[in-house]
Amino acid sequence: MSVPLRQQLSVARYLLTQKIKGVKRYPLVLMLEPLFQCNLACAGCGKIDYPEEILQKRLSVEECLDAVDECDAPIVSIPGGEPLLHKELPQIVEGIIKRKKFVYLCTNALLLKKRMGDYVPSPYLTFSVHLDGNRDRHDEMVCQEGVFDRAVEAIKMALDRGFRVNINCTLFDGEKPDEVAEFLDYVTSLGVEGVTISPGFSYDHAPQQEVFIKGKPIKELFRGIFSLGKGRGWKFNHSTLYLDFLAGNQRYNCTPWGNPTRNVFGWQKPCYLLVDEGYAESFTELMEETAWENYGSSKNPKCSNCMAHCGYESTAVEDMLAHPVKALLTSIRGPRTSGEMIPEVKPEYDNLGPTGSVVKPILEFEITK
Repeated sequence: MSVPLRQQLSVARYLLTQKIKGVKRYPLVLMLEPLFQCNLACAGCGKIDYPEEILQKRLSVEECLDAVDECDAPIVSIPGGEPLLHKELPQIVEGIIKRKKFVYLCTNALLLKKRMGDYVPSPYLTFSVHLDGNRDRHDEMVCQEGVFDRAVEAIKMALDRGFRVNINCTLFDGEKPDEVAEFLDYVTSLGVEGVTISPGFSYDHAPQQEVFIKGKPIKELFRGIFSLGKGRGWKFNHSTLYLDFLAGNQRYNCTPWGNPTRNVFGWQKPCYLLVDEGYAESFTELMEETAWENYGSSKNPKCSNCMAHCGYESTAVEDMLAHPVKALLTSIRGPRTSGEMIPEVKPEYDNLGPTGSVVKPILEFEITK
């Protein structure tokens, strides 16, 4: 695991506090989305399909910091759109750091060299640079040539200036384990802190639906990658149980409240990925009035192929707390890459009511001991 000790201890203290208080649902990472506008139009993106007047909207500094205080998660991820297009982002980041929250500023890095001087290296700030593979693959997925090289230049500059840098990698259909392994070798050689990796979510609004991996091939791909990765020194910014889940060895349902989203429309129900389910006016309303039982891979067809970390990392953390010995053994051996996979959960879609909600709820998440 690539997370520094300071951050691990802070998150562990937060988790312990929630357990002592008996809190059933709590946020782990706030997804703070201050704008939807972007300077790319990627093949698998479902976040920029809005009219121009919506793309021009911004959350203010006050709105962003109020969301951080209201949610009070120990980690704040700032996705988009492209956050560096927000002129007040430096003040937003500064305010979050003053609250001793860990910030992951997600960026395609096209503006990073130009805007880097607006930020000060801090153990609380990480530039999370989006790269979806080596040069040709990444430029293909972002639908623009030269983006990979510009991103790598910015990564090297950020590292030279003492910033924490993480790679955010999304995998799509057509990936080959050896090519992904080559990519992971390359970004590791750059000296980045770690890699966040997950399969792309099949957004309804994405311009190219054929790019998404679905079903068992996701797990087969990750087994191939992890098999090649033994002894190569890759560092993932994930719990090992989440990686084991990607390899088909854990049966989880998502805990969407673990990564609540605040954007220009309000608090998004139920998660960062489903964009058409409505909004709450406050974090409290989001947590108390969202029909959480209606969502999850076995509960809702919109969630059926999702294995994204924003839905399942919190589940893996819950599993780690419930079964520390299993978590330790998985950490030592790494994800299992052979043998039988955990059987798929039978969908409960036949229980869908007239509005698409699940009439008969099932367990919020199922953990394999």
